[in-house]
Amino acid sequence: MTNNWVDIKNANVVFIMGGNPAEAHPVGFKWVIEAKTKNKAKVIVVDPRFNRSASVADIFSPIRAGSDAAFLMGMVNWLLTHDKIQHDYVRAYTNAPLIVREDYSFDEGLFSGYDAAKKVYDKTSWNYELDADGHALSDPTMTHPRCVLSLLKEHVSRYTPEMVERICGVKVADFEKIAGILGECSARDRTATILYALGWTHHTNGSQVIRGSAMIQLLLGNVGMPGGGINALRGHSNVQGFTDLGVLSTNLPGYMPLPNEKLATLKDYLDANTPAALQDGQVNYWQNTPKFFISFLKSMFGEHATAANDFAYDLLPKWDKSYDMLSLFDAMYRGKVNGLMVQGFNAMAAMSDVKKVSTALSKLKFMVVIDPLATETSNFWHNEGPFNDVNPKDIQTEVFRLPSSCFAEEEGSVNNSGRWMQWHWAGQKPKYQARNDGKILGDIMMELRRLYEAEGGACPEQVLNLTWDEKTYHDPHDPEPKELAKESNGYALEDLYDAQGNLIAKKGSLLSSFAQLRDDGTTSSFCWIFTGSWTEAGNQMARRDNTDVGLGSTPGWTFAWPANRRILYNRASADIDGKPWDPERKVLEWNGKAWVGIDVPDYGALPPGSKAAPFIMNAEGVGRLFSCGKMVDGPFPEHYEPTESPIATNPLHPKVVHSPAVRVFADDAARFGDRSEFPYVATTYSVTELFRHWTKHSYLNAMLQPEQFIEIGEGLAAAKGIGHGDVVKVSSKRGFITGKAVVTKRMRRLEIDGQTVDQIGVPVHWGFNGATKKGFLANTLSPGIGDANSQTPEYKAFLVNVEKVQGAAA
Repeated sequence: MTNNWVDIKNANVVFIMGGNPAEAHPVGFKWVIEAKTKNKAKVIVVDPRFNRSASVADIFSPIRAGSDAAFLMGMVNWLLTHDKIQHDYVRAYTNAPLIVREDYSFDEGLFSGYDAAKKVYDKTSWNYELDADGHALSDPTMTHPRCVLSLLKEHVSRYTPEMVERICGVKVADFEKIAGILGECSARDRTATILYALGWTHHTNGSQVIRGSAMIQLLLGNVGMPGGGINALRGHSNVQGFTDLGVLSTNLPGYMPLPNEKLATLKDYLDANTPAALQDGQVNYWQNTPKFFISFLKSMFGEHATAANDFAYDLLPKWDKSYDMLSLFDAMYRGKVNGLMVQGFNAMAAMSDVKKVSTALSKLKFMVVIDPLATETSNFWHNEGPFNDVNPKDIQTEVFRLPSSCFAEEEGSVNNSGRWMQWHWAGQKPKYQARNDGKILGDIMMELRRLYEAEGGACPEQVLNLTWDEKTYHDPHDPEPKELAKESNGYALEDLYDAQGNLIAKKGSLLSSFAQLRDDGTTSSFCWIFTGSWTEAGNQMARRDNTDVGLGSTPGWTFAWPANRRILYNRASADIDGKPWDPERKVLEWNGKAWVGIDVPDYGALPPGSKAAPFIMNAEGVGRLFSCGKMVDGPFPEHYEPTESPIATNPLHPKVVHSPAVRVFADDAARFGDRSEFPYVATTYSVTELFRHWTKHSYLNAMLQPEQFIEIGEGLAAAKGIGHGDVVKVSSKRGFITGKAVVTKRMRRLEIDGQTVDQIGVPVHWGFNGATKKGFLANTLSPGIGDANSQTPEYKAFLVNVEKVQGAAA
């Protein structure tokens, strides 16, 4: 979230698309209701299914799953053609005036630089024209034919309301009504917030869909504003913490990239990841990458990281290719992986194309599962459900189950969607043989150290030189959460002085701000964005002062990264002179000497007129309507048909139907279905009564939702002779599941490009373990393909067939 849950109440419009917070985030949804009841906010829901959020919305429109980018680009086109943009904000705070290189182009679905043989883009042309100082050329009038705004207008001109209806199935009248309501939020005293979740991320173009929503908010002037922003609703605290701490295969903590093998030296890495300012006078905060990265290396390797050895950079692993989950399981499927360690992850229930996943797991030599529950992954070798074609005796994988504690038995921080790090305490100790995760990993780590010390091995320093020892933890077999939290925050390793020679941190003390981090080895911090969360003043995450200082802001309640800032890019809430766009919703204001207000300013004491723009993490200082080579599939979002499409072509450009940059593994295309055999669109989702694949182990939850069901529209049900409660078989190219039919008006028949398209809804919660009735895994149906940028698997738009199971009891 750029904002936070409480701030939703400040919105004039709540636009929900790609999520269903009433059902998936029922506690947080209270702030949507508060915006609606107390702020008279309009609530808009666009979704393939009339869901619980839609039931309290002012406007609902059905949409074809997989067509979100077309809807959002249509919205951008409508805002531009109807002049519903915040002009001063767009001119000063976005890259709309900046001029793009002459060799950039877009034609027939392809951006410039495409290599058809390699199926990748050379992104060189997706950048600005630069002057002799390396700064982007600009046209403040925003009329230059190659300025970003001109190129954007040209790009989205094809997305007329009629084209949106043709691609998405959203009626022109509904689309224009929604656009009109959002367009009113270009006024300085009105804001819209956009809420999304997995319904946007789970597509082959999910990253571009999310970019499309950010573009809308930049045009409306809503980023940095209370009641505004782009607000991702994370499924649970682990999702936010997962990305914050860099658990993705090519990330480090604090959203720094893990070096690849081409960056052989520390200088190579820092040169590649420390950007130069693209406009004069910009904060360009990633210029501090050397401070963040070297402090991370000191946290990892301590006294073994010195200036003389490039702070042990050689010991940090370098990646040769992406090891995202789809890549990993594909390598496993091809017999190239010997062992797998699975912690808090049920791959069989969470990965696409379960048959392939099951086959991949069966080719391992060993697998270690760390989990409080018996999962489909730990028991995959039972070969239940559709996988009973292999005798478990023929599966070579040896599975080790290490029972871990659950969240209620652990102390530590949970990171919510709003970037709040909230400390919680254990309700009880783990029972029986279960151990906390730290204890499990600590024992494994210390045994590895013992073996390396006793027997040696390839590059033992990578293990032996880690700061996982008695100097760092009271018991390295069982590190305490508070020790890990302090390590993440960071320490002064020497006395630190400011530019005026004043002592700001004593040697050995906890740091209070990431502004204190140094690139000379005198500071450590495992995760720079967490610096300030546990200081010499104590555990800031445990604070519980809920005093409202205005607009629902409670800076004394816990800690929000970065720097306890509650609204990111909050400098954009004021004009270039430092005056709030909306005096009634004042976040910050320049009083002639300093920034004052209810939040931590984005950048310290820099006054208005200093040239510095609010988007301090971008080298040009402004929000990006044009992505400048950061995305692998284009600088502007573009609609491409899902890998499995219910229509024969792409109405925008028949020559390029699907995304040309999406990765397809060898022979996986044979596992993609065709509309002639699988004519219906399926989308997956969660229900309130069950939480993903966990609470099906609870009898109470199992009583509420005992078995798999499939939502089917009335028209399709009538055509297939399916009645409410009938058992149906849903098949894709990858397998089938069965479930009870719920015949409902919630799934509507749509007209797409001149043909009728039916969609069905498949909840994801059931499997062959737990207290619920045994069933198939919903992701048996989904294809093994991912987003072109993040590689997040496609779960929300794929093709299936639906048949009534004759003779089955209703």
